[in-house]
Amino acid sequence: MNEKEKTTGGISVNTENIFPVIKKWLYSEKDIFLRELVSNATDAVTKLRRLASLGEISATDTAYRIDVTLDKDAKTLTVEDNGIGMTEEELKKYICSIALSGAVDFIQKYEGETDGAKNGIIGHFGLGFYSAFMVSDTVEIYTRSYTGAPAVHWTCSAEGEYEIEADDKESQGTEVVLHISEDEAAYLNSAKIQEMLQKYCAFMPVEIYFDDGTEKKEDAKKQPINDTTPLWQKSPADCTEEEYKDFYRKVFADFKEPLFQIHINADYPLNFKGILYFPRIASNYESLEGQVKLYYNQVFVADNIKEVIPEYLLMLKGVLDCPELPLNVSRSYLQTNSYVAKVSAHIVKKVADKLLAMNREDREAYEKVWDDIKTFVEYACMRDEKFWSRVKDALLLKLTDGTHKTIQDYLEAAKEKHENTVYYTTDPSLQAQYIAMYAAQGIQIVSFDSMLDTQFAAFAESKMSGVRFVRVDADLSSALKNDTSAADSEDLRALFRKVSENSELTVKFEALKDGEVPAILNVSEASRRMEDMMRMYRMSGGEEAMPSFPVDTTLIVNTASPLVEKISAMQKSDSEKAERFASYLYRLAVLSQRRFSAEETQEFLKDSYRILTELAQ
Repeated sequence: MNEKEKTTGGISVNTENIFPVIKKWLYSEKDIFLRELVSNATDAVTKLRRLASLGEISATDTAYRIDVTLDKDAKTLTVEDNGIGMTEEELKKYICSIALSGAVDFIQKYEGETDGAKNGIIGHFGLGFYSAFMVSDTVEIYTRSYTGAPAVHWTCSAEGEYEIEADDKESQGTEVVLHISEDEAAYLNSAKIQEMLQKYCAFMPVEIYFDDGTEKKEDAKKQPINDTTPLWQKSPADCTEEEYKDFYRKVFADFKEPLFQIHINADYPLNFKGILYFPRIASNYESLEGQVKLYYNQVFVADNIKEVIPEYLLMLKGVLDCPELPLNVSRSYLQTNSYVAKVSAHIVKKVADKLLAMNREDREAYEKVWDDIKTFVEYACMRDEKFWSRVKDALLLKLTDGTHKTIQDYLEAAKEKHENTVYYTTDPSLQAQYIAMYAAQGIQIVSFDSMLDTQFAAFAESKMSGVRFVRVDADLSSALKNDTSAADSEDLRALFRKVSENSELTVKFEALKDGEVPAILNVSEASRRMEDMMRMYRMSGGEEAMPSFPVDTTLIVNTASPLVEKISAMQKSDSEKAERFASYLYRLAVLSQRRFSAEETQEFLKDSYRILTELAQ
């Protein structure tokens, strides 16, 4: 061959080669064939409606519909529509040529390439029809075009051999008859077909009727199996709270009412709709994984597409209708598609907007759901700084008295007594003494009830200049002290170091406003956070042999307490008794800060009995 000569041509595929591939590998789930056929029928009706709206044909009052009929005796499953139909030429062009889509031709002729999805045209690739061969030995088509051209009958075997002949079909539209193969007899089961229709076709825009031959024609009027105007297609202003709840129950079979919902109606340039729900989690042991169903022009695509929702919002349940995505979308496509990234970002913005709106417009209802959503919101803030920036003014702190305040409101109220410091408790029962001391001085305490709360506190500190989160047993606020200075006592310091069996124990003397509390034990915030971090590391499977970190502990001795005065005086008259009382007092201080070990509990009870015996004499 001459060097300058070129040979061109097209790749040809024989039906005997491609049909076995279609039959086995076209879709990972065989059930999808019914979605494809009903989608084609929906397109046929949608095209006819569009032609009428454009004035290409006369408008009629025809009740458009799709009928799915199961005949167990004949071993057939039929999908019939009264849509646009096909001429013999169109049938040869679109059915006899694999992957040549009639929807694409229609869009280019009447809509322009960018408007098809907007007007509800579903088809894209032209392969959907051939999914019928995944379950059939033979497929028949009876079709009559809206143009009045003669009806056509097409028959094709699973080997790809077809015949076309004239037909006497009088009504306009298309009827696809699947002769179910023996290997796929499961698709002759009425319950199976109903399940598939409910999964894939529950919200298609044309009424779908199913007949399995068990109901008599003269019986009560049949109802369509689908909702042609699902809630997400409506304007939020036209939807009631009860409709949102009913839709949630219907789609997710969850009879616990959702906390609230977010109705999304994004127009240009994103063009997608949906409703997302914050579910009510019954307990800590319930799965936190939500479920977002993806639709394409009301056609079900996938059951739980995580790539469209940021991972920190995966507890959401809902539906998203994204006509900009292909009907047969893959996870790899979703992971790299810029449109998906924009949809995800828009969802984050809508969630933030909803929280802000609830905080601003219905604070009482917002506070009622806050405890249920708090963990998710805090985690989202820590994972996405943009989300934090949007919702920081709507973040609530739950106080020990059961009320709620935003972080800013709490800091504003604290200006006079503890500026830029948020005092919190992680165990209101164990830390009750500390809480009572603060409450007596009008200082409100925030209640942290999960380990994530303390991590979030550290995150918030990094974003709010000068603000500190301090546990009630980690610091001694100046608001708790008297104005008078406390006298230092080396004798008492030595005594408490001895009874604590810690020669390095830090002992400070303060005159507290509450004279009934003789001593308290503080563990610094930094030391405690390090301890929490090590605990989490062990819980996540870290090494058991952890490095030892010194615990920064301080014993605050209240010089305003009569008991401390007595112990101080007792040192001179009865040093053994002073030691017993000091030991008991130290253990009380430890008990108000943490729980005893088994050995500590035993020793504490022994000391209690001794002191009671001594007092009873």
